[in-house]
Amino acid sequence: MTATERHSTTRQDIQRSSRSVCCAARLVVLWTAILLLAAAAPAVQPRRVSLLITNGIVITEDPARRVIDRGSVAIDGRDIVAVDRAEPIAASYASSDTIDANGSIVMPGLINTHTHAPMVLFRGLADDLALMDWLQKYIFPAEAKAVSPEFVRAGTRLAALEMIESGTTTYVDMYYFEEEIARVTRAAGLRGVLGETIIQFPVPDARTPSESLARTEKFAAEFSGDDLITPAVAPHAMYTLDEATLKACRALADRLRLPVVIHLAETTDEINTAREKYHNTPTGYLESIGFWGPRTIAAHGVHLTDTDIRVLAGHHVGLSHNPESNMKLASGAAPVQAMQAAGIAVGLGTDGAASNNDLDMFEAMRQAAFLHKLVSGDPRAIPAPLAIQMATIDGARALGMEREIGSLEPGKRADVIIVSMDSARQTPMYDPQSHLVYVTRGDDVRTTIVNGKVLMRDRRVLTVDRDAVLGDARTIAARVRATVR
Repeated sequence: MTATERHSTTRQDIQRSSRSVCCAARLVVLWTAILLLAAAAPAVQPRRVSLLITNGIVITEDPARRVIDRGSVAIDGRDIVAVDRAEPIAASYASSDTIDANGSIVMPGLINTHTHAPMVLFRGLADDLALMDWLQKYIFPAEAKAVSPEFVRAGTRLAALEMIESGTTTYVDMYYFEEEIARVTRAAGLRGVLGETIIQFPVPDARTPSESLARTEKFAAEFSGDDLITPAVAPHAMYTLDEATLKACRALADRLRLPVVIHLAETTDEINTAREKYHNTPTGYLESIGFWGPRTIAAHGVHLTDTDIRVLAGHHVGLSHNPESNMKLASGAAPVQAMQAAGIAVGLGTDGAASNNDLDMFEAMRQAAFLHKLVSGDPRAIPAPLAIQMATIDGARALGMEREIGSLEPGKRADVIIVSMDSARQTPMYDPQSHLVYVTRGDDVRTTIVNGKVLMRDRRVLTVDRDAVLGDARTIAARVRATVR
């Protein structure tokens, strides 16, 4: 290589090196600018929500049946917006109202699929009797003398207090003066599927079934579109109504698109009545007159044949299983496993407190599990997770409300309870679902939330005046006692 060539090569190397230095300098300037802009830009802020429940054991009852060991729930207004582990929720959401659920279980509110709320005022009035004796000799006469709008208001307030304190957030009711029940229920903040009872003989709020149907229509109009109250048509039973009235009940429900609530196949007396009068089962008779239809909730279903079960499944009828009432009245044990195998949504109910004698859905879960282990001879019948499912999402399915309630999922209504697990009775805890069914009682519930509103916080009920409610109930009880002397 000549001297000239060497000089040219050196000059090119210097130029390439210079260009590299300039590129590096520009990159440094560019990255510095990016870092400065990033530092100057506002950080992504967590979304503000109305309520956060943090650090609990979250039992979701979602389709995957997730149990989140250290989970949180974000609520905005009436809706759940997120359910996840505590860390992602904390990073994404913030609230001025936060409930620390550390050491507690967070779960969907319980759904009582069958009760008669004001009958808490008949609690213990007559016990240890068969259903027909209990009804005809004590309850019907007491109702004729004692039931009034005042009675219904006081009884419903007492029932609402008991339900809030024990974690029930939605209940199905059938009784008299149902508009009074609805007003009290809404004021207490509970969710209700409420039906005006329609029965053949004169009752406190109607002399005839036609009057009851008219009351039902008026009631439905008053609460149409209500966020908490779902009006229903409530024919009492096939043995207390004639065919024309049963058909009129179905026609009204279809016309107004209302749910239907009815007692079904509760006792052998009912079965015998259906056989003698119609040569059929209660389910078969109601099928023969075109009664079954969408959004129907049948309570009890103790004495169902395989054919009955197929009929109910074919019409997507929901079933309310009431184990405590059925055992106490010696009515029998409903074929729950056969119904579930047929695809029927089976929820749990307490029945009225006059035949139970409380509204504690934790007891309903426990007794359902125990009863079916006993009658089937299989300890695996109704395991704890299934009992919880029956008290939550299966109850919602029975009501046709599974898209709104029954599980903790984004987009669903924020019906949530927090259950303490720190008592001696609950220590140690290896399996939270086992503890909920086999150990927990209603008074372990610390906080109750419906539609995103806190109704009870740390055992303090916020929507019902506890002392006034108990005082009113005691006053009316003295009058009730006089009716059965």
